[in-house]
Amino acid sequence: MVDDEGGQLGVLTIEEARKAAEEKGLDVVEVAPDADPPVCRLMDFGKFKYEQRKKQHDAHKKHHVQKVKEIRLTPKTEEHDVDTKIRHARDFIEKGDKVMVNMFFKGREIVHQEFGRTTMEKFIKALEDITKVEKPPKLEGHRLSLTLMPK
Repeated sequence: MVDDEGGQLGVLTIEEARKAAEEKGLDVVEVAPDADPPVCRLMDFGKFKYEQRKKQHDAHKKHHVQKVKEIRLTPKTEEHDVDTKIRHARDFIEKGDKVMVNMFFKGREIVHQEFGRTTMEKFIKALEDITKVEKPPKLEGHRLSLTLMPK
């Protein structure tokens, strides 16, 4: 069975198919080798391969790999700076990335974890319209960590 780009030609022998392809300046390409009889198509194989690569490239361009962006804070980070970091986190989330907010405690600051937890709650409340909490605030050593992801 041979099919050209304009429609079906019907059942042809291999020699007839090659001759028809040569007259039209095309190639004979086997499309379904398992069929009985095998199905071939008359097409410009170079053009076909080019279009396949182009489709694959375009699909790859549209694909966004999700990254984890980190925002670092300390308990002494000022209110305005925290607001700025929240704006940065919003930008990251809107681009489709996850955000990990880390609060580092130095020395005796670890005694006052409530400052860190308050700041983490502020992050969660400010971004709750576009995020969900993937990993709630958790103390790991001298670091309080929170992970947010896009809804």
